[in-house]
Amino acid sequence: MNNSKPTRGVQSVERALDVLEALARSDGALGLTGLIQDTGLPLATVHRLLATLGARGYIRQDPESRRYLLGPSVLKLREPYTRLFGIWAQRHLAELAEISQESANLAVLDGNHVVYIAQVAAPRRLRMFTQVGNRVLPHSSAVGKVLLAFSPRADAEQIIRRTGLPKRTEATITDWETFFTELDNVSRQGYGADAGEEEEGVRCLAVPVFVVGKPVAALSVSGPAARLDTRHQDRLIAEMTRIAAALSASLRAGQGDGETEIAPA
Repeated sequence: MNNSKPTRGVQSVERALDVLEALARSDGALGLTGLIQDTGLPLATVHRLLATLGARGYIRQDPESRRYLLGPSVLKLREPYTRLFGIWAQRHLAELAEISQESANLAVLDGNHVVYIAQVAAPRRLRMFTQVGNRVLPHSSAVGKVLLAFSPRADAEQIIRRTGLPKRTEATITDWETFFTELDNVSRQGYGADAGEEEEGVRCLAVPVFVVGKPVAALSVSGPAARLDTRHQDRLIAEMTRIAAALSASLRAGQGDGETEIAPA
């Protein structure tokens, strides 16, 4: 319940955000009683907020269960947020590219695909480029494996049922049981690898970026397989994990802790 939270801004805005965040935290939908319990807001206030947010499309009510869900207008905010996310990550990607001497990438899960939202190229003449905006299926990429491995298993299985496990190269995993064993290994070891499974001759390593315990993105390095071998992998994974944690901390900074101030116009 959020009724003990100190008010630092416009109360009606804070309460509307409480409702949206409660729905975002819920696995599926919340009924009216659940919203009241989660937010600590009075019934009349919740009714007014639901009416306003519903009119703008930010929430919707399931006609059968009468429970409330996030609405389609929330999706309008995703694309600009994704672009900003890539901008915020640039200095972390630059650090990773400098340390690894390979191209550093940031990718997110978008429906059934992984989309690359930012990259800093390797400081070498021979380097691997992944075009920002490029979309790949998750099963054949290190970033995709990471994003699926740290998501709920039911979600990962649903995605793979929709996409299948098409063969991209001779190294691509195309067997269901083998692939989900691979995801278990990724979850246990904390990183994913793609040994030429998406593109022959290219090796990638990836680690998750968490925000509030959820994997919001994957940070990766990619390069020629002959150069990005396993000899220094442990040290590189340690650096990647550190940089991913720093990116996570920067995304959390100022969210609800009073550290971020907006100057008046």
